[in-house]
Amino acid sequence: MQTIGQLDPLRSAVAALRGDGPIALVPTMGALHQGHLSLIREARARAAHVIVSIFVNPRQFGPSEDLATYPRPIEADSALLEAEGVSLLWLPDPAAMYPAGYATTVSVSGVADNLCGAARPGHFEGVATVVTKLFNQVGPDMAFFGEKDWQQLAVIRRMARDLDLVQPAAPAIYGVATVREKDGLALSSRNAYLSPSERANAASLPRAMRSAIAAIAAGAPYRDALETLRQTLLAAGFSSLDYAEVRDADTLALREAPHPDPARLFVAARIGKTRLIDNMALIAPA
Repeated sequence: MQTIGQLDPLRSAVAALRGDGPIALVPTMGALHQGHLSLIREARARAAHVIVSIFVNPRQFGPSEDLATYPRPIEADSALLEAEGVSLLWLPDPAAMYPAGYATTVSVSGVADNLCGAARPGHFEGVATVVTKLFNQVGPDMAFFGEKDWQQLAVIRRMARDLDLVQPAAPAIYGVATVREKDGLALSSRNAYLSPSERANAASLPRAMRSAIAAIAAGAPYRDALETLRQTLLAAGFSSLDYAEVRDADTLALREAPHPDPARLFVAARIGKTRLIDNMALIAPA
């Protein structure tokens, strides 16, 4: 596996790989876990070469968020990527990604305005900007993102459609199903912040979400099911919820009653100092 930290050598290395067939990109911020590895394995099944980027993007962190403490176990991450057969690790530093005088931001309206976009102002501008740069730097034929960050996936697909990107084009931006622990908690690098008691209580999140989805499928009003979810999480040790909403799976428009188009339940909740997000598909009422 090659490890490259500067743009010109990256482009030369990618050009050398391209003759073997399609190239897939898996963008990450490191602190890799089985969720990331599931993306890499899906990419390897579809492409001749997989490139993984690790970049803790300062532009998607708010002033009071965890940029300084975000885990950066690069040696362990590199070993995992080597074992998974990754061809190239793109490891730029902030100065390589945002050189002196950098002045451009990519902003996506609509799908970025609600949920985490409302709770974390500027977050998705940071995401859209860095992913646009990663796509332009690597020029992949396809890219892979986890469905745990469903809104992020929607933002990136909308960006690719609106900007007429071709490497990758929007249909080649794949979502991969959320990987979960045995108790249902979605894998996340931020799970490492949880104390043992917080980690045990965090399993209430997926359980409460499944209960709300089951209640809605049985005919309960959305408002009632979501209020029960909220009270369940607060009783389980969560300190607050940023949101608990049902939204259209594609447009992220708010849904307050059954609708023929697919929808998902989105939750962001805080336990201790950790903010956890999750989403699940709704089940159509019988």
